Amino acid sequence: MKKIILLMLLSFACCNNSEKRLVKKDYSKIHNEALVFCKANNFNEKYYFLLDLSLPSGKHRFFVYDFTGKKVTDKNLVTHGSCDKFDDNPDKWEKAKFSNTTNSHCSMKGKYRIGKRDYSGWGIHVKYWLHGLEKTNSNAMNRVVVLHSWDAVSNEEIYPQVSPLSWGCPAVSDDFMRILDAKLQRTKSSVLLWIVE
Repeated sequence: MKKIILLMLLSFACCNNSEKRLVKKDYSKIHNEALVFCKANNFNEKYYFLLDLSLPSGKHRFFVYDFTGKKVTDKNLVTHGSCDKFDDNPDKWEKAKFSNTTNSHCSMKGKYRIGKRDYSGWGIHVKYWLHGLEKTNSNAMNRVVVLHSWDAVSNEEIYPQVSPLSWGCPAVSDDFMRILDAKLQRTKSSVLLWIVE
């Protein structure tokens, strides 16, 4: 009987831990900080992109947040970096690891300015250069970490399955990239993309 109770407690604890990552988060503090940043730095004050890489890669974790309406208008899946330079990342499919090091193939946390629209060999053949604005992502241009699409990324949630891994680029589905591209082309001022964990 003791063994059965112990097994039940262990299974409850394991399920509880995996479910903690799926609890809906309150991003209001991040949204407020993003707006303050955008106002102080002459960035677009209508919307910004928030990527929460603490969430499972099979769940929506790329959010377009409308400052005026105070709501998420679009959301989708996004890849994280494989971080394959490091051997100590056995959970790389499940959990993003971060490094600003060149050739690390890791994701990089922090705020970015979305830059020039350019040709991409991936997805819908459109990419946007990302300019890292913090110590955690200052090598983004050198590493050619860009926002682009990839036809291997699903347009729907696939959790508990995982999205493919990138070399650090936040890659989205082709359909979602068309939405982002149309939005970015209509926007005159710089747009903030913020990767958090």
